[in-house]
Amino acid sequence: MVQRICKKAGKTIGKWLRNIITSDGWKIFQQTSRELRTLPNKLIREANEELNKVGNDINSATDPARNWSNTPGRSPHPQAVPSDFPSNKIAPPSSAAKVVKEKEGDPEQNA
Repeated sequence: MVQRICKKAGKTIGKWLRNIITSDGWKIFQQTSRELRTLPNKLIREANEELNKVGNDINSATDPARNWSNTPGRSPHPQAVPSDFPSNKIAPPSSAAKVVKEKEGDPEQNA
């Protein structure tokens, strides 16, 4: 008799568990549980992507070489400057300019 009661109880519990596991409510519960477990990693990944994007925007805004190379129609690789290209140094005054300055500053000639 005890065996029959245990067998019937086991069968009833099995049906009850199967009904719970196959129900739509259980599927929603499982999906929500999975989403909650993965939420911290998802938030961290999205925050890192946003930070990288902002960092790249800042770097490109502050790096003139990068801005120049990203301009459409421009080569991303710098070109070599020819050796005969004039430098950006200020040239010393020419000898003609020295003569003019010397004449203006000579008190004997101005008198």
